[in-house]
Amino acid sequence: MTIETSSTELSVTRTRPDPGSPVFALHAGGKIETVLRRPLRTRADLSLAYTPGVAEVCLAIAADPDLLDVYTGRGNTVAVVSDGTAVLGLGDIGPGAAMPVMEGKAMLFRHFAGINAVPICLDTTDPDEIVETVARLAPTFGGINLEDISAPRCFDIEARLRERLDLPVFHDDQHGTAVVVLAALTNAARVVGRELPDLRVVVAGAGAAGVAIATILEGAGIQDVVVCDSRGVLVPGRASQNGYKEELAERTNPRRLRGELGVAMAGADVYIGVSGGQVPEPVVASMAPGAIVFALANPTPEVHPEVAARYASIIGTGRSDFPNQINNVLAFPGIFRGALDVRATAITEGMKLAAAAAIAACVDEPAPGLVVPSVFDERVAPAVAAAVACSARDEGVARAKA
Repeated sequence: MTIETSSTELSVTRTRPDPGSPVFALHAGGKIETVLRRPLRTRADLSLAYTPGVAEVCLAIAADPDLLDVYTGRGNTVAVVSDGTAVLGLGDIGPGAAMPVMEGKAMLFRHFAGINAVPICLDTTDPDEIVETVARLAPTFGGINLEDISAPRCFDIEARLRERLDLPVFHDDQHGTAVVVLAALTNAARVVGRELPDLRVVVAGAGAAGVAIATILEGAGIQDVVVCDSRGVLVPGRASQNGYKEELAERTNPRRLRGELGVAMAGADVYIGVSGGQVPEPVVASMAPGAIVFALANPTPEVHPEVAARYASIIGTGRSDFPNQINNVLAFPGIFRGALDVRATAITEGMKLAAAAAIAACVDEPAPGLVVPSVFDERVAPAVAAAVACSARDEGVARAKA
């Protein structure tokens, strides 16, 4: 999960690879490879897999393009596309340095959902060039997973690709984060005996993740969502507020609060941090009793769990060494599995809400230290896939009905 930071990008420390390090050892030679699904041992195998046999399949697809997903791997293959401008917490480190993350994403697709994924790191940051390149590559893939593209460019790129392509386009830094946050919040509300629509929520961070979180929370019926950036609360007409923040301000902050983060946090039920930086302890202490704190910046949460525990009933982070790890891997493999299974033409807001509900339901008995399932819970991806596929059919974006 990428967190959009409100401060300057982290500096990159240049070090020599340590061959003895388990990290470098695991990455040596890359983390993914191509394997054959059919044997190639004899001349007969070759004549079926390649010429002359393959010509029959080519002609069949030319006559009926729907057969492309039947007789090639396209229908089970996703492109993982990045320009390297917002990689993890490292910032703009370029497309080459982004490749280990994209290979890692491909591993997760395969391991958790059986989906083939191809890392594509583009040597351009121009939105027009990115859109055009991905659109030209689209016939090769059943879906497009955008990754680690900085805001606000990511909003425009995703919107244009969704408009142009009739296949799932999904910016995981936005929507994967949002889906898992909603799942966690659904169970957290159950634990503290609250209903989602009654919660007062503060989202700290108005980058890719923050915008998507605010959107999905509104879709889930939460009426009081306040979004803050490094300059304070988003409110309509605030000076020097760019277009997407102005639009977000118009549909959030119903009490029209103004000022710094502390103004929004006073009496709030929920804090969701996707901004980096640190929240002063007195500001955390000003939240309502039984508060919920999801501090998701990595590696340093905006509110350390030890501090949050003094005031909050439920705490979540993006880290694996604390309870309630809110991690995108709970969402994107199952979302794409479900979308590909029904040959969906898009991933809708309804499909995202269905995914969040499915993740939440995988926790049999929510508790303060257990509001999301483990990332290794084998029930999660199939449950999400089934829910997403059902929602796609209900919304009329599924081409395969079975």
